[in-house]
Amino acid sequence: MVKEIRIYIEGGGSTKNTKLLIHQGFSKFFRELAQKASSKKISWKIILCGPRNNAFRDFKLALKTHRKAFNILLVDAEASVINKKACQHLQNLEKWNLANLDDDQCQLMVQTMEAWLIADINALKKFYGQGFKEKSIPKNPNVEQIDKQQLEPSLKAATRKTSKGEYHKIQHASKLLALLNVDKVRAAAPHCDRIFKVINKIIGG
Repeated sequence: MVKEIRIYIEGGGSTKNTKLLIHQGFSKFFRELAQKASSKKISWKIILCGPRNNAFRDFKLALKTHRKAFNILLVDAEASVINKKACQHLQNLEKWNLANLDDDQCQLMVQTMEAWLIADINALKKFYGQGFKEKSIPKNPNVEQIDKQQLEPSLKAATRKTSKGEYHKIQHASKLLALLNVDKVRAAAPHCDRIFKVINKIIGG
C-alpha cells in the first residue's frame, strides 16, 4: 500500500509568497482527496513548482528521492489532448523523457488551469460579483474543447469591469480554486475527473 502521495504542480509564479497562494487554492480544491488519504494514514503533499519545466525537473528528481511515494506530475496540457495518453502527450509536446512511467503519474489540466475555473460559472459570479459578464465566457459543456487561446482572455474580458478587476492568474486563481464546485469541474473536464479517479484508486477509496 502507498504511504505517501506527492503532487508536483506547474504554476505559482517564482516567489515563495505567490506559490503559497496557489498552494492554498489547490489544497482546498483537492481537500476531499487529502482527507481520504489522511483517513488511510497516507501522507499527502502538494508542491507548487513555478514554470512547467521546473515541475518536470522536480518530479523527475522525486522519482529518485521519494521512491516509496506515488509521485504525480500535474501540468497544463497547452493544447487539445485527443486519443493520447497523458505521458505521450507531454513527450510529444515538450520532448520530456517520460518513458517507462506509469501513465497515472502524468496528469493534465486541459488545456490550461483556466478551463477548470470557467467550468463553474456560479463560483465566478460569487467571487467577482457585479459587473461580471457571463456572456464573455465560452459556452461549451466540455471545457477541455475550448482552445487555450480563448481561456484566459475570456476570463479577463468577463471580469474587467468588476470591483475586483481583471482576472489575475495568481491573486484570483488561488481564491477561485477554493470556491469551485469539484463535481461541476469533474463533469465538465474529463482529465480533472481522471485525477480524482486515479488518486482515489491509489488511496483505495
